[in-house]
Amino acid sequence: MMFGFNKVVSSYEEALKGLESNMTVMVGGFGLCGIPENLIEHVAQMEVTSLTCISNNAGVDGFGLGKWLEKRKIKTMMASYVGENALFESLCLSGELSVVLMPQGTLAEKIRAGGAGIPAFYTATGVGTVVAEGKETKQFKGRSYLMEESLNADFSLIKAWKSDPLGNLIYRHTAMNFNPMMATAGKITVVEVEEIVGVGELDPDHIHTPGIYVDRVIQGKFQKRIEQRTTRVL
Repeated sequence: MMFGFNKVVSSYEEALKGLESNMTVMVGGFGLCGIPENLIEHVAQMEVTSLTCISNNAGVDGFGLGKWLEKRKIKTMMASYVGENALFESLCLSGELSVVLMPQGTLAEKIRAGGAGIPAFYTATGVGTVVAEGKETKQFKGRSYLMEESLNADFSLIKAWKSDPLGNLIYRHTAMNFNPMMATAGKITVVEVEEIVGVGELDPDHIHTPGIYVDRVIQGKFQKRIEQRTTRVL
């Protein structure tokens, strides 16, 4: 392995070094699927506040980003879905938490564009609704589109299945979700993985995120909680 290219860190303190109050943080996952559970937990224990958090949703009460809400870590939540977290609702209604909601596809593209260095893009999603308020609109081939600005973050905290020491990543099934695009959009990208393998053990044709986007990798143990368990009587 080339000297200086080893991204693996041995502690969560090292993984989160430089994270400070008032920063913007992207957090991967969809519901509780594919979230960096232990990175989230360790941020909850840090003396940081007033974060702008960009994530699909805000976890559930007592787990995931719900822990950040309990500790009042988040000043502004940018998401596409809420509803599984009673504390989130109360903080929003009381005005203690600022919430910016957007269509899920728009959120995904705002992050992807930010990682690609694209400052803004046009989309038809949201035209004629409250989503369009205060945004530039333009006609293309007779149809109206909104201009949406891209998103970047000071830190991206993501979850992957496997990594090598160089930070090349493979995700597994639906746990991929927002993680790959967030990996490209953070100034510092920290990845929590289930397994770290040797250099050359990952099939180059199956790597989802190249190590060039990754700054730090840490191996964790995961609960992989189910957000809603549904059963059916046959």
